[in-house]
Order: sequence, then structure tokens, then C-alpha cells
Amino acid sequence: MEGAADAFCCGGCEAAHAIIHGAGLDRWYAERTAYAPRPEPLAGWWDAVPVETGADGACTVHLAVDGLRCASCVWLAEHVLQATPGVRDAHVSYATGRATLRWDPAATDLPALARRIAALGYRPRPLTEAASPDRGLLLRLGVAAFVAMNVMLLAASVYAGWWGGMDPAFAALFRWTTLALATPVALWCAAPFYQGALAGLRHRRLHMDLPVSLGLVLLYGHGLAATLRGHDGYLDSMVMLVTLMLAGRVLESRGRRRALEAATALAGSAPRTARRVAGDTVETVPVAALAPGDLIDVGPGEELAADGVVTQGAGQVRLALLTGESEPVAVEPGRRVVAGALLADGALTVRVEATGQDTMLQRMARELERAADRSLRPTAADRLAPWFTAATLALAALAFGGWYLAAGLDTAIMTTVAVLVVACPCAIALSQPLASAAGLGAAARRGLLFRSTDALLTLNDVTEVALDKTGTVTEGELAVVRADDATLRLAAGLERHSSHPIARAILAEARRRSIPLPRATDVRETPGRGVEGILDGGRHALRSGGPGVVELTGPAGVVGRIELADQVRADARHAVAALERLGLRVTLLTGDRAEVAERIGREVGVRSLHAGMTPDAKAAWVRARQRAGARVLVAGDGLNDGPALAAADVGVAMGTGAASSVLVADGVIAGDGIMPLVGAVRAARACERAILANQRRSLLYNGVAVTAAFAGLINPLVAVCLMPLSSGIVIWGALGVERAVRRDEAAA
Repeated sequence: MEGAADAFCCGGCEAAHAIIHGAGLDRWYAERTAYAPRPEPLAGWWDAVPVETGADGACTVHLAVDGLRCASCVWLAEHVLQATPGVRDAHVSYATGRATLRWDPAATDLPALARRIAALGYRPRPLTEAASPDRGLLLRLGVAAFVAMNVMLLAASVYAGWWGGMDPAFAALFRWTTLALATPVALWCAAPFYQGALAGLRHRRLHMDLPVSLGLVLLYGHGLAATLRGHDGYLDSMVMLVTLMLAGRVLESRGRRRALEAATALAGSAPRTARRVAGDTVETVPVAALAPGDLIDVGPGEELAADGVVTQGAGQVRLALLTGESEPVAVEPGRRVVAGALLADGALTVRVEATGQDTMLQRMARELERAADRSLRPTAADRLAPWFTAATLALAALAFGGWYLAAGLDTAIMTTVAVLVVACPCAIALSQPLASAAGLGAAARRGLLFRSTDALLTLNDVTEVALDKTGTVTEGELAVVRADDATLRLAAGLERHSSHPIARAILAEARRRSIPLPRATDVRETPGRGVEGILDGGRHALRSGGPGVVELTGPAGVVGRIELADQVRADARHAVAALERLGLRVTLLTGDRAEVAERIGREVGVRSLHAGMTPDAKAAWVRARQRAGARVLVAGDGLNDGPALAAADVGVAMGTGAASSVLVADGVIAGDGIMPLVGAVRAARACERAILANQRRSLLYNGVAVTAAFAGLINPLVAVCLMPLSSGIVIWGALGVERAVRRDEAAA
């Protein structure tokens, strides 16, 4: 706006003013009553972002946040958002770079919250928008590196001139050229550090960028003053400092992405096309074109494109992606298979049941990402980081005062900068989130999806495992355990059109034995009593013969007996033995009869069991064990397991179980069998070891490095090379969680 002292917000406005003034249209300013309308920042851009509205009217959204550089950034963003009027809850995950916000729409809106994040120096974006490289950071690094190379050449010339002699005019020229080159590095390339420090100060938080920024200001101020006085400064050190720190930021960002990708790479593992059966031909179509009910052909070496049931063929399927087991699994008609599984040999025709986002593979990926997004409970390391930063500032001030009195201003500045730069409290705070994200990925690759990182870490403390029987230790489906072929042939003929569980078991066994099915006539099925019909010229009936037994009668009386039982899962005995080798006490809980529970217990190797338990009794047993000092994991699948799952320290539901059990559980087994429990325990223990080891290394590094810098044994350049070392150790430790789990599996 025109006035006595014109001021413009940008060059564009200044140019517009010059055009208006040059055209003699200054009267426009006098007649204007208000500023021209401006588009609301970020308005409209967020309209397409999916926002969930809860029953209480609160809105929830998931956003990606670019520019999070350390735990202090996460802590600052989370606390500032939580303090925003109208925000009910805010969580920011360093491991995934995403924020989950919940707010009252009557008090604030999404654009306002996005501006709040942007004001801190971070870039919010919708999850649907592809992440782009931080070009600004890369450009600053490029400029700083270019300047550093030239400044070091000038510095080398000045240093050489000390010995061989240099005309004072050339020395002054080199000093002023160095100042000219170093100024944009100090003011622009180092801006991300200043922004982080100022954002923290504005919100009364001690950001890790604060000591770094103070060190840079000290070096640049000293170099500027020295140049004005005709002396040599440390601008070359300042430029190299900025270059190395920016390089460290770029490398740390890449390492963090690798740790996250290792945990959440499941979604991209399914094929993009499938061979769909169309009449007598097969056509290649995109996976998106598949629909439930379609038939797809799968050949050896191909990955399944959808979840479904095998209708024809047989083969060996590798499920390492979902179970972590390298051994292939035999499949035949009637067996369920999942997207992403590799057909090692054979040929299959599969009837599609779920595609795209509904497949188990995609559900696993989504569940894993949600778990990684959840904030962790504050740890001692999180509470220590701000105090560590304050202690670093105090030590730096003490170092400056002591060395100034002992050796003068130059030595005091260099020592102070070394103390400020070498400290790295972020590494202490990052140990848990990065290792936890890696642990979630390791558990997910073995078939167990946790809803939160807290559940994974709690699993490390579990001392007992309680297993439900039906649908957890057992298949939850009846199977024939004893019958002769003649009896099975007649029974299958009677049951060939029935959908009763007993009928399915009899028909499945007849197919397995390749018994031809006779066609019965005048078939009558009476619910609760059995089925009868005419076979081989005589009337036959199939009736209950007691628990787990059906009798086949004919014109002359009882023809034969068929014994049925719920089959133990193939991996149950191996899983129980593995859990016990891990030092866990395994107990079987069931509402079934004692004799059935004892039979199942003997088959799977469980020595402790409780039969005839109601849902409340299961929950009461869990609470009693907890009062005795035990930490209990409960695995179940049915509606009756809900109370026990909720009472347990860690509750795990079978993915094929009742929806109620899945909703209250802390984790879900995405597949058949209970072996994923073993893999998850190993992942939790490897995660805990990685966290503790990284925290010890970080504390040791900071203690030694800060002490050495305070004693004057480390100069700023060495300090800046050492500072990323601590964060690098944390990232390396997080990436090692999967390796540690594999070593444990190999040693078992």
C-alpha cells in the first residue's frame, strides 16, 4: 500500500506499484477502500482429503508431514498441535512421517491445522499425494558443497601464505572472497537449522537445532568480525560444518525411509495382472478387473493375484511373505490361498473371493501402517532429550567462559562450537520409534499384525501364553478320523448335497480317498436328527452315535461307524514347543469337555489345561494369573474369547475368527496356524534388544564426545563428522531387527 515509506511484501507487488505509478494511475490507491481479496492459503487444496467423522462429531484425518528431521521435530509438532484450540488429539510418527489429527469441526478446520504445521517449518500433504524428494534440502546441500570446495581452496592458499609469504592485498582479497561465499551458506543454506530452533523457542521448547544454530552463529559472527579487523577467521570451518550437517540430514532421511520401507513393503508384493478364465480361453487382465467369483489360472513360478479357494489342480505354495516360513505348503481343491503367495510348482485354478484392498496382503499392509502411525508412550529417553539439550547449552556456556579465560577468544569459540555440535540427544529418543517400526514389520512378515507398537513392546514382557482350543489350536472344522471305505461311500452318497459340517467332513474325506459317490434318491434331512435316503436298492440313514460319532444304518441294521473330531492345526505342536523353548508357560483354555481338552492337549504337547470354562471364567483366570505376577498373552478366535482378550496384557485374535474378538484384540493373525505367535515373540525381543543397545551406544557416544569436546580434544569439523554417527548407529540397529529374528529362527 502506498505511503510515506512504501513497503512491499514481494517483488511482484513492487513491480505492480511501479506500473501503476508510471501510468499516472496513483488515484487508484486513494479510491481503494480495502485490500484486494486474496485466496485463503491452502483453501480448497484440502477439500479432497478424506476426513472421517465419528459418532461424537469429531473429525479425524491422516496426513503425511515432510521435513521431520529428528525426535525433537516430532515432539514439537505433536505438542503444538495438541495445544491448538479445537484439537482433541494429535499424534505424529517419526517412523512413518505421518500425523493423525482429531478435532472439533466447530472450533477449527483442516486448512487451519495444515497452516499450523506449515508455520513450524514442516510441509503437510495428503497421503494420496506422492512424496517428493526434499529438493530444497538437496539444493542447499549442493550450494553449501560448492561453496565449501572453493572456500577450502582459498583457505589452503591463505594457510600456505603463512609459510611462503603472501602479499597483504591478496590475503585480504581471499578473506573478503571467503566472507562473500560463506554468507549465503550461513544465512540460506543453514536456514533449516535456524527454523527448527526458532520454532522451538516460539513454543517454549528446546529443539535440538538450537545448539547447532548457536554454534553456526558463533562461527559466522567470529569470521565476520575477524575479516573486518583483517584477521583470519573460521569461515571455512563454518561452511564445512553446514555442508556436513546437511549431508547428514539427507543420509538420515534416506536411512529412515529404508527402515520404514522394510516394515511396510508388503503392499507392493502382489502382481499387477492375472490370467482370468473366460469360457474355454484365458485372458490376461489387470488385477483391478477381477471380481469375486472369477476363476484365475496360476502356473508354477507365478504369484497369486487375489485371495480365493482352489477349485482345480494341486501344487506347492510358498507363504514366506505372510508366515515367514520358507518351506512350501501343499494345496489342493478346497484349500484357501492368498494374494502374494508364490506357486512353487504345480498348476491351480482359483475362485476369487477378495481382490485389491480387500485381500489379506493389503489388510496386513494397512494394519501395519496404522500401528506404525500410533505414537509411543513417552519413555525415559523422550523425557531426557530436552534436559540433555539444556545441559548441552549449559556446558557450552561453561566451556566458553573457561576457555576464554584460559586461552583466549578464538579457542573459546572453537571449543564451544564443538560442544554444541557434537551432542546428539535425538539419537537417544529415536531408538524406540525406529526399532519398533522394524519390529512391527518383522512380526507382520511372520503373519501377526499388531495394532500398536505398545502391544509389540508389551509382548516382550509376557511370561505366559493362554490358547483357546476351537479355531485357534484346532482348525475349527470337523474331519473324519476313522471310517472304512464302504461306510464312507454310502455316507457320502447320502450327504452329497448337504452343507452340514459333518457332511462337509465326510465329503472331503471321500474326495481325499478318491471314492466315487453313489447317487441317493428320496433323500430326507431332518435338522438335529440326521439324513436318510435310498442307496444300492435299500434305505440307509446316518444318525448320531454319541459324541464325535455317526452311525450308518441299513435294512439289516448298523452298517458302520464314522468317527469325527476337530483337527489340530498342522503347526500347533511345533508352535507350542517353540513357545516353551522361549521360556513361556503355555495353557489351553476351552469350554469343551475335559476328555476332549485332554486329547487335544496330548496332541499339541500342552501340559496345563482348563476345560469347561465360560467366557467370564477365562477372563477371571487371566486376571488371577496377573495378580500372581504373570504377564499373559491370550490367543483366541470366538465370541466367547472377547473378555479374555480384553483382560490380557496382549490379546491376539485369529483373522478368520469372530469380528468381536478381532475388534478387542491388540493383534491379528493374518492366516492359518499359531506359529506367527512365535515369530512375534522373537520380533518383540529383538526389538527390545535393539532399543536398549542403541540407547546404551547413544549415551556412551554423547558422554564421551561431549566430554572430549569440552576438554578441547575435538574441533568443530571432527564434531560435525561425529554427530551423525549416533543417529546412524540407531538406524543401523533398527535395520538389524529382522536379521536378529532370522538368527533366532535359525538357532531354534
